[in-house]
Formats: sequence, structure tokens, C-alpha cells
Amino acid sequence: MPFAREAFGALGETVILDGRAIGPRDARDADILAIRSTTRINRRLLEGSRVRFVGTATIGFDHMDTAYLEKAGIRWRYSPGCNANSVSEYIAAALSCLAARHGFALEGLTVGVVGVGNVGRLVVEKAEALGMRALQNDPPRQRSEVGGQKSAGRGPFVSLDRILDESDVVTLHVPLTKEGPDATFQMADAAFFARLKPGAILINSARGAVVQADALLAAMSRGIVSHAVIDTWEGEPRIRQDLLERADLGTPHIAGYSYEGKVMGTVMVYREACRFLGVEPSWQPDRLLPAPPAPEVRCDAAGLRDEEALWNIARQVYDIEFDDRNLRAPPPDARPGDETERARHFDGLRIHYRIRREFRFTRVRLTAASEPLARKVGGLGFSIV
Repeated sequence: MPFAREAFGALGETVILDGRAIGPRDARDADILAIRSTTRINRRLLEGSRVRFVGTATIGFDHMDTAYLEKAGIRWRYSPGCNANSVSEYIAAALSCLAARHGFALEGLTVGVVGVGNVGRLVVEKAEALGMRALQNDPPRQRSEVGGQKSAGRGPFVSLDRILDESDVVTLHVPLTKEGPDATFQMADAAFFARLKPGAILINSARGAVVQADALLAAMSRGIVSHAVIDTWEGEPRIRQDLLERADLGTPHIAGYSYEGKVMGTVMVYREACRFLGVEPSWQPDRLLPAPPAPEVRCDAAGLRDEEALWNIARQVYDIEFDDRNLRAPPPDARPGDETERARHFDGLRIHYRIRREFRFTRVRLTAASEPLARKVGGLGFSIV
């Protein structure tokens, strides 16, 4: 959590711990827990402790036993939307990378966005900026919004069957739920892939358990899924190596790890903690943010396809292939098949993740660019000079 000591130090004594290592002894005398997704919040951790508030600096909260928290009278909060733009930029970088690598055009393709919340809405915007047609599936929103027909003015919701039938790219942005009419646990199963348009691209940056790994591997073997981009893995940090080997791009659950996304998570938990304590928030991170590593990039688009130019620009700000290479690299001194070391490697990549700023902090100097290409670059959030 960036700036955790600075933020929460204004509220009391602040103890910084490894998220996976937090145990009942650590929680016993704490009043507040500020966490990320690596900390499991449940009765075993909190029973008998002084904790009365838990805030997670993440957009998901399936690592928290919310039923127990509510029964125990412990207030809990999460950080919806804190890293939504970061994830949408990850999707844009992944698509640009695949298109440049495999020689296909993004413009005119259909992308099916499953889950159109804070993240999915921005994914739709960026896909449309790239000239793609976006289909949106979100049954809870469809039921709750007026008329059940319009998704924030961006067009009608469609069924999952239509998504699977028409989409060249399917990207998942759903929470992990195991019960109810919209349960997402292993929703991408054998039946899901049997309905999928042959040759489609699958992207999962939601939760690992949303996808049934064996069904995905079988679909890839049959050519139903032509390319897979996987950021979230069932059983993290112990991930399936056979799935990583087959994926075009594999990353260690860092789609939302832009610096701004992580800092905003800290800010949101801090403000909720202040509200719980009845004090006025006084801390702001603005002056602490580092300069962007790539304040300006240049791209001569002469002779380049749009996708090649887009990837040339995006990779200078966020190189998804760098994260892919790091995840595939064997841990230093690890024996073949050493799953414990590989799990430590996965966690280490997340803990020591480099600073990645969002596209809006980079100016792009374009030369020999068409108007459509310039619109795409601007639509992804870059400033054009």
C-alpha cells in the first residue's frame, strides 16, 4: 500500500506487515486493519481481537468473509473503482501487443465486455476509441437500471450467449461470486467455450476462479481460443504452469497496479477509516507522487499499421511483455518443479512491482500519423503534442 505509513500515521500508531503473513497475534491489539487482497479476513484472524474496522485498498473483496464481519459488528469497506483506469489501460496494452505481434487489425473487431462496472465501462470506452465494436453484458445492471435497456447511454446490454456468439475478443470484469442467479465462479467452463466464436481472444483480469483452467486449455488446444491473456489465476500465488505456458501473455495479478490505482486505494481506505473514527481527513498524497518515468515519447508512424504505432507508444509507458517475461522466468536458484519458490516469485513480483504511471501523464509527439491514429492515441488517454 503506497504511503500507508504517511496516511494512517495521522490516525495513530501504524504497523506495516507483509499482507500474507498477518496472523491473529498481529490483529489482536489492532483497532483498524488496512489491507490488500493478499490478506484473508475471517474469524480465524479476527476472533478475540480489538479490530472494529477493516478496509481493503482493492476493487474486489472476495478475500473478506463479509458475513462474519457483519455478524461480529466489524465495519468493512472496499475501494470500488480505485484502479479501474489502470485495468482498462492494461487491456488496451494487451490488445495492442497481440495485434502488433500477430499482424491483425483491432479496428472493426467486436469485443464482448462481461461485467460493465467501474472497470468494464472504461474498457468499453477504450475499445471504442480503438475502433472496436463493444457488446456489454451485465445482468445485475440490466435488471436494476431504468427499462433494463441502456448502459449509461452507451448502448443496450446483451445476453452472454450473444457475447460468445459474436465477439472476437471476450474480456472478463466480474466479481467472484458463488451463489445467486449471477454466480461467476468458473463461469467460463466447457459449456462457455463450446458457445464461444472459434478463434476468439480471451482476457481474464477479474478473478482466477472465474475461468475453469482445464476448459480453457482444452479450448486453446482446439483453436476455439486463439490467444489468451491472463492476469488473475486460481490458487494464487501457486499458479498453473501449464496454463502460463499456453497463454500469449501472463502477468502476476498486476493489471490494476498503476501507481495512481494503488495510491487511490490507500486514499479511499484512509478516508473510510476517518469516517469510522469521526475525524476529518487531513492527508493528501499529491505532493508525494513521483515524476512519471516516461513524461514524453515519440512515434514516427510512417509505414506503420495503427496497431504497430499504438504498441510502439504504449510499451514505452507500460510494457506488458516485460511483466510476462518476469513471470515466466524461473526463480533464482529454484529447482525444477519447485512450486513453493514459484509462489514466492509470483508474490515477489507483486510486492516489488515497479512504478507504472497511467497514460495521461505521458505526452506523445506523433509524426506522419493519420487523423484516425491520432484519435486512437488520444482516446487511450495520452496527451498529443
